[in-house]
Amino acid sequence: MDAMRMAGYGAGMEKLDVIVLGAGAAGLFAAIEAARRGRRVLVIDHAKAPGEKIRISGGGRCNFTNLGIAPDRFLSRNPRFALSALKRYTQWDFIARMDGWGISWHEKTLGQLFCDGSATQVVAALTQDLARAGGDLWLGCAVSAVEAAPEGGFMVATARGTLRCDSVVVATGGKSIPKMGATGFGYQLATQFGLPLVETRPGLVPLTFAEQELAWMTPLAGLSVEGRVRHGRTEFDEAMLFTHRGLSGPAILQISSYWREGEGIALDVSLGRDVAAHLRDARARGPKLALRTALSGLVPERLARHLETVIAPAGALGTLSNAALEQVAEVLRNWRLIPVGSEGYRTAEVTLGGVDTDALDARTMQAKGVPGLYFVGEVVDVTGWLGGYNFQWAWSSGWAAGQVV
Repeated sequence: MDAMRMAGYGAGMEKLDVIVLGAGAAGLFAAIEAARRGRRVLVIDHAKAPGEKIRISGGGRCNFTNLGIAPDRFLSRNPRFALSALKRYTQWDFIARMDGWGISWHEKTLGQLFCDGSATQVVAALTQDLARAGGDLWLGCAVSAVEAAPEGGFMVATARGTLRCDSVVVATGGKSIPKMGATGFGYQLATQFGLPLVETRPGLVPLTFAEQELAWMTPLAGLSVEGRVRHGRTEFDEAMLFTHRGLSGPAILQISSYWREGEGIALDVSLGRDVAAHLRDARARGPKLALRTALSGLVPERLARHLETVIAPAGALGTLSNAALEQVAEVLRNWRLIPVGSEGYRTAEVTLGGVDTDALDARTMQAKGVPGLYFVGEVVDVTGWLGGYNFQWAWSSGWAAGQVV
């Protein structure tokens, strides 16, 4: 629908101050803050329920923020862009909001904060705050077009008709988990209004491997191993999970945001132990002992069996020299693998890339060349680590926009 047709359709209609596209974490938070300032706000989402990513996050407990929010835990072409919003609306501010809602929570690991109960409590609290502030919410309503209105502001074409507003906040998220309705609509709008995009790709996603690796990985499916995964100078110490497709688990999801096709990763399952010394002691106690038996004291038995076939299929410790044992130790410390891909947006928790931050005002989230147009949350080229960082970016960026729209 072109701008003139939209303007004609909307002529005489009551004009809203703010239309927020997307009823996720960032969109709801921006809407609440704007409505509390007395703005007339409408949130529109094509989904049948609000906050679906909130609802499923953290195994249904919502990992709503992290105690360790810091700029180096966010990926972006310009990592410093997120600082303004994150400093002005911090994890402590959102924790206070949770306490005000009466939602109990706990720290799990690595500063990750979860609801004691269901994540639906957070969704309910957000929608109730929106209603109390006087904002409206349209669910199950598709938006087909957004155009600049000739008289100023915007016209938004929806399944319920065309609306007029002064400001539009784009909080449509990324491409991750399309079965929940994720689309690239926000990126289309950015392009339409002349904003550049940073290449998008799946983030926080399991990695997949070629058939020759899967031949031995598949029998290990379901096995979780504590360790360290490295890519270049980036490393994470958390659990790794073998799957029928390759590798998953927190450490792998974290490194996936840094990994690119054709590159390798390195696993360290030694947990800082002196593997060679352990094996020498085992050899002294029982030279006929199988290598897998000695390794099973360091790693799960199923993994020990695989490592034995790769490292020393002959088996008995007494046949292995000190140099050979050092080689075994090196494999456990620096096990190099080359993924062939990832599971893609189907299972990715976030989308890397998005609206280029160079085109946005870091303090307000407004498009520099398009007054009244704002982008918040995952649609922007800011992606956090696993563990509550992306929700904090949603709260902080939504809050920043909500102060000014």
